[in-house]
Amino acid sequence: MTLIRLLPILLVIGLSFLTSCQKEALPPADNERTLFMYLPWSTNLTSYFYQNIADMEEAIARRGLDRERVLVFLSTSATEAELFEITVNNETCTRRTVKEYTRPAFTTEAGLTDILNDMKWAAPAKSYSLIVGCHGMGWLPVEPQQARASTKFSYHWEYTHTPLTRFFGGLTAEYQTEITTLSRSLAQCGLQMEYILFDDCYMSSLEVAYDLRHVTRHLIACPTEIMAYGMPYARIGEYLLAENPDYGAICQAFHRFYSSYTYPYGTIAVTDCSRLDDLALLMKDLHSRHSLDSSQTASLQRMDGYSPVIFYDFGDYVRALCGDDAAQLAQVEALLEQVVPYKAHTEKFFTASLGPLSITHYSGITTSAPSLSSKARTYPQTSWYRATH
Repeated sequence: MTLIRLLPILLVIGLSFLTSCQKEALPPADNERTLFMYLPWSTNLTSYFYQNIADMEEAIARRGLDRERVLVFLSTSATEAELFEITVNNETCTRRTVKEYTRPAFTTEAGLTDILNDMKWAAPAKSYSLIVGCHGMGWLPVEPQQARASTKFSYHWEYTHTPLTRFFGGLTAEYQTEITTLSRSLAQCGLQMEYILFDDCYMSSLEVAYDLRHVTRHLIACPTEIMAYGMPYARIGEYLLAENPDYGAICQAFHRFYSSYTYPYGTIAVTDCSRLDDLALLMKDLHSRHSLDSSQTASLQRMDGYSPVIFYDFGDYVRALCGDDAAQLAQVEALLEQVVPYKAHTEKFFTASLGPLSITHYSGITTSAPSLSSKARTYPQTSWYRATH
């Protein structure tokens, strides 16, 4: 799957991993939680990353840090990156460099594992949380440039004269990472996150969440495109840093910010990954009893501006799939409320290709199950498909 202020099977990140400095001995810390902001090379989002960091520092300066640590991995160019820690004293934040990188291999399992281990070594904690900022395309796999060049498909970040939105990783395959790579790297480091927040487009996807269910308790993400400004960390940072994150407050603060933003479009949801296996079993039973008539696809709630549509609202897909089977629909909807307990959206969501589109059905999470797009041709290979068919 990919990450991006894009992320499906794409997790976009980097090349070969060389470090320019050696590890120093750091004093041990009695640390409850380490929050790791991971901002790989994303071509045209660097200025927004600096704003994101500044906004998080505003929240830290206001809240303070007690037994929490905040580390940031930031790609400053296509070939250079740094790992630094944000500290605070008397409401003033400072940044302490932990490590510098040349050509970090963040698109490979080995390279990403090394970066995660650097974070874990520098700020060991009882629990961890991860923020991934970049472009994103949900679960979609990284597409080689040759294959990309043979199509006329335009990704949302390629549109000009329209407000910029995000993807997981960079804009070309060499800087994009598969979701499964992220999952394996976290597992190899022995990390289970309290939450993974994708500050990328299209990452609130069942296909993405299912691949990450064993390495994170919660997934915070957007089912649609998100404006390039990204998450309003100055407003939600205090909730992200809490020992017990207030997921409802995160969604409410996000909604308030984007309701009054220059471009008033925003969607967000929190997925409880511990319930995904239950949902997969229920959907397997549902698919054995019902099938979707292709004529129904056009009426489903679309969550993107692509043609054909790639991402549909999952709850609306279930409603159409169940048809007149009210009992099974009620069963799935009841479980879905537990799978996605917190969500919020503005009246419309933004697409780079079609502009603002209305939301009439919103479950907070998408699926590509009914998609006829050539970009979704590998959908039957996803773990979610195999678990539900």
